[in-house]
Amino acid sequence: MESLKDIISTNADILGGLPVFAGTRVPVETLFFHVEKGITINEFLEDFPSVSKKQVISVLAVANKLITSDHIDKIYEIAS
Repeated sequence: MESLKDIISTNADILGGLPVFAGTRVPVETLFFHVEKGITINEFLEDFPSVSKKQVISVLAVANKLITSDHIDKIYEIAS
């Protein structure tokens, strides 16, 4: 299984440290903006060809684990 650092990277020199898909300059939040607007994953991948489908699926899996974890209260604190 890949490490989270293999999927998402942060670097102060790339977009000021904003989390991006590893090996790209595409912010992870862009995926969620697209999904929120009803844009399909395939359309997202067409818009951002440097991101792989495997990366998108991995990010969604991580988000799912966070949202469905026993630690959701801590996530609420961070998000507030």
